[in-house]
Amino acid sequence: MSKLDRENSLYHQISELLRTARKNVLQSVNVTMTKTYFKIGKLIVEEEQNGKQRAVYGEKLITELSKELTEEYGKGFSTTNLKQMRTFYLTYSKGQTLSDEFKLSWSHYLMLMRIDNPAERNFYEIEALENNWSLRELQRQFDSALYERLALSREKSEIRKLSEKGLVIEKAQDSLKDPYVLEFLGLPEEKKYSETELEQKLIDKLEHFLLELGKGYTFVGRQVRFTFDDRHFRIDLVFYNRLLQCFVLIDLKIGELMHQDIGQLQMYVNYYDRYVKLDNENKTIGIILCKKKNDTLVEITLPENNEQIFASKYQTVLPSKEELKKLINSKKTE
Repeated sequence: MSKLDRENSLYHQISELLRTARKNVLQSVNVTMTKTYFKIGKLIVEEEQNGKQRAVYGEKLITELSKELTEEYGKGFSTTNLKQMRTFYLTYSKGQTLSDEFKLSWSHYLMLMRIDNPAERNFYEIEALENNWSLRELQRQFDSALYERLALSREKSEIRKLSEKGLVIEKAQDSLKDPYVLEFLGLPEEKKYSETELEQKLIDKLEHFLLELGKGYTFVGRQVRFTFDDRHFRIDLVFYNRLLQCFVLIDLKIGELMHQDIGQLQMYVNYYDRYVKLDNENKTIGIILCKKKNDTLVEITLPENNEQIFASKYQTVLPSKEELKKLINSKKTE
């Protein structure tokens, strides 16, 4: 065995330092370039505003500028890119976002600029930064209408908080969505499958499912068994939420939700509260993910002060953002 093998921990420590350093250098470069593009956009806008015929002058200015910058600095300064820098400044110079910091990559901001609603754009910027979303994950969260789905379960004042602070988890309801979007499973809406197959798909795509569940979730187990009175019971999926400091039990239903399903999950939650959770942990949360549900049935079955049992629909295709927006607008007028 070589000396390097015997001092294996030293190699790993140095290797980790190098990986961290390279990552920090890359992030620093990204931030520097993004701030530079913002300043370039500012200079273009200010120069355009000094022109007598702004539209014509601006187009000519960008064309000439693109030609000269490309000759001097190479790729990256096409007319399209320069127009994006101009739009970047116009979008983020209004004090509506984290524009004084610009901690995301330029690619992130190119995607964010396509969001017209400033409140929605602010929300995704905050969440992408706090959760270290890749560009792909940011696009996925936007495509799955995360902002609209969270807004559906909130009052108008709480929706405003989403754009100011992002998603803040203080109580069970804060972490819930309705519907949950599971398009990453690759299951067409009309496809027939069993609850076991759905569960296996979720386990196979566990990383994606954790992202869909939201902040603070860690996986505990599947088909977790407990026994009392010589009878065995199994919970489909068990998670723990570090922010809420409680267990989260998920029961899967591929059909329409029945009141017996709610009663069964209530029993699971009661068992965890009485025999599993520690004294310093909060009460267990139970979520039924179902294909169909009747809100009135859920409301009548559960106690009025319910804060532990919830039912949410799931769908296996991306939702229509327009339909979700209509639901939000109808709720505001209620």
